[in-house]
This record gives sequence, structure tokens and C-alpha cells, in this order.
Amino acid sequence: MNESYGHIQIHIAELVAKTGISKSKLCYRAELQRTQLNRYCNNTVMRLDVDVLARLCTAFHCEIGELLEFIPDAPSNPTADTKQNR
Repeated sequence: MNESYGHIQIHIAELVAKTGISKSKLCYRAELQRTQLNRYCNNTVMRLDVDVLARLCTAFHCEIGELLEFIPDAPSNPTADTKQNR
């Protein structure tokens, strides 16, 4: 069974550009290392840390939905799925 559940898109880079805050100032306000912030900005972070997300929301004065977005995978071929389930 090779199911794909979609992925989470992190919008920190867009918020940095929109707000005009420097990455250095954001790191200071959110108490993050620069490498950690870069992983979030580049969507290469392996596990989301809820404390980091809370600090980022506080630093940006935003809601979690502005930081994160769920991107579902495209629906698969329903005919193929039906044949596999028989």
C-alpha cells in the first residue's frame, strides 16, 4: 500500500517578505538559531516543533493558518483504486 497523504507547506519566507522583518530580527524575537529558521523558510524541516510555531506566530502577530497550509495530493485514478480493492 503506497498511500500519500499530501504535505504541509510552510509560509514563513512569504511572511518575512510581506512584513519586511529581517531574518536576524525574527530569529531574535522567536528565539531561533538562524539555521533552524532557514530550514523552516526552505520547507526542509523534518519535524514541526509546536513551541517554535507558537513563537513564530507571536513574532509575526499571526494565526497558525498563516504559517502552515495543508496541500493534499492530487486524487488518484478511482478506476485503478477500485480494481486494487477487489
